[in-house]
Amino acid sequence: MTCVGLKARLQQRLDPVSAWSPERAAVRSDYDLNPDFSRPKVKLRPAAVLIPIIAREDGPSVLLTRRSDSLASHTGQIAFAGGRLDPGETALDAALREAWEEIALDPAVVEPLGLGDPYETGTGFLVTPVVGWLTAPPDVTPSPAEVAEVFEAPWDFLMDPVNHRRDYYDQENGPRRWFWAMPYRERYIWGVTAGILKGLFNRLYGEEPAPHQAAEADATERVE
Repeated sequence: MTCVGLKARLQQRLDPVSAWSPERAAVRSDYDLNPDFSRPKVKLRPAAVLIPIIAREDGPSVLLTRRSDSLASHTGQIAFAGGRLDPGETALDAALREAWEEIALDPAVVEPLGLGDPYETGTGFLVTPVVGWLTAPPDVTPSPAEVAEVFEAPWDFLMDPVNHRRDYYDQENGPRRWFWAMPYRERYIWGVTAGILKGLFNRLYGEEPAPHQAAEADATERVE
């Protein structure tokens, strides 16, 4: 999909940033693939992540991070910059602040396009995905305490259902846990990050084929 077409679709299909409210309910969750798991009866803690989409000449890409190996939890996992909301913050405020703190992404270069579906994690967070548009690759500097690496993955790869896997692991003395995964080269994108991306795919394309598949189908029809 072209960058112009993608930006227009995002603006059309996402909720406006102004629609955010702390009362927004989860639309997707870690429990979608694990409906038999019991949910803890606790108030979900509000959080936000930034999904930065870079308009490159050869096609849009998504900026992702690999968490530091020194962190106490989620060590080395692929993630979006983000975290819990501070008092008085909106989801946009928190997403931009966390991106600045984690990878020194200048908020001035991010054009907020809208909000994805709120996502409930198994650890008790309600995560709002904030989609931002960058007209050029940004200058970033990972904070060593939080981020080991910053990298890009092609939008068309992440939005191709062929790359959306249902993987699982068997918990010790517990039931099997299923999750979405989107392995990209040597990086294993999974869990909440993959679940948020899968939710974004469903929000933008529904049952439609991914952008490059639609283009291939059109080309086949023209040949025939």
